[in-house]
Amino acid sequence: MHINHNQLKHIETVISQMIRFDSPADAVLSAYFREHAKLGSSDRHVIAETAFGCLRRLIQLRAVIAPEKATPRRLALVTLLKLHKLNVKELSDVTSAGERDWLASVKGKQADGLEAAAELPQWVIDRLGVPSPEEAIALGQGLMNMAPLDLRVNTLKMKRDELIDRLRADGIECDATPYSPIGIRLKAKPALSRHELFKAGAFEVQDEGSQLLGLITGARRGEMVVDFCAGAGGKTLLLGAQMSSSGRLYAFDVSEKRLANFKPRQARSGLSNVHPQLLAHENDAKVKRLAGKADRVLVDAPCSGLGTLRRNPDLKFRQSPESVAELNAKQASILASAARLVKAGGRLVYATCSLLPQENQAIVEAFLAERPDFQLVKMDDVLAEQKIPLQTGDFLQLKPHQHNTDGFFAAVLEKKKSGE
Repeated sequence: MHINHNQLKHIETVISQMIRFDSPADAVLSAYFREHAKLGSSDRHVIAETAFGCLRRLIQLRAVIAPEKATPRRLALVTLLKLHKLNVKELSDVTSAGERDWLASVKGKQADGLEAAAELPQWVIDRLGVPSPEEAIALGQGLMNMAPLDLRVNTLKMKRDELIDRLRADGIECDATPYSPIGIRLKAKPALSRHELFKAGAFEVQDEGSQLLGLITGARRGEMVVDFCAGAGGKTLLLGAQMSSSGRLYAFDVSEKRLANFKPRQARSGLSNVHPQLLAHENDAKVKRLAGKADRVLVDAPCSGLGTLRRNPDLKFRQSPESVAELNAKQASILASAARLVKAGGRLVYATCSLLPQENQAIVEAFLAERPDFQLVKMDDVLAEQKIPLQTGDFLQLKPHQHNTDGFFAAVLEKKKSGE
């Protein structure tokens, strides 16, 4: 890799905007590229890789730079030195003599301490509930890796083996995912939005862990199913395919923009059983009308997103103990509201993309204490029902360093029938 003055200037500017942590890093980068539309693809690649590499290891890089101030320029240079493995001589064209002396002095320096080794803030480590520092480091290092590109096959249109053969014929290296029976993992990250099979709705981009959340919901033909926090609808589409486009599938969300983004995806999918519904809040009258009628309800609750640090490394700096506490109140309220929809014998799935027990087990345990008419269904039994070759105990707990998925949690709760 060769870095020129212009590229380094852009990298510095992007890093400076990202480390304000007032907007999501991917949104910062997208806005920057829109403002600098003349940048070529190779420049964009170098800028994006360096800026996100810096975010992924920001705690370590700041520790290496200390006691000097971790300015955007120093962060950019140390990222190029430490992560992109450029030597001081290769950076001579874009640095001063003083900067080269400084880079030489920090080249062999290693960051000390658990925070730097795990690349996680101490408050996150304290709340993970892991049994040892070694486990915290293993988890943190897994969250530093780049996430693979996973696809979900639209089983209404194609079988997985057929799609793998078609993609390989187009020169796209891929294999079946190890856990999801409808997933495909790509070896690289090709642009797929213009691929004829994507436009035909044969597949969607979706992390394998997210696929498992939909699969354990267990939607069946002819049922009434609710995706309570549908977002842009990735899991909604999976549920609709599980139902063979029969029955009624409601996609609830409080964001009009997210539901609007779902419309073209729904059109590609070929599903005819989906009913998107915009809610004002979790206690909207539209929710009350379905009370006691749903066979399955999936609650992919708003959360800290700390299980997605492979994709969103800035979240560990944009969240705080206070923001998580606010989320806990919202999570409990949403779960309580969604529970009203479930009919006797029906199932309620509570899920997050967080690794924090206070957003996961603690919410479920508090709910069960208040609602004795619900009982926990062991996750190993649910996974066996769906023929998913995985055992995680009472709950679904996916971790990047163990499963190569984003970090996910899920619990399946069943509403007891009268007399149980």
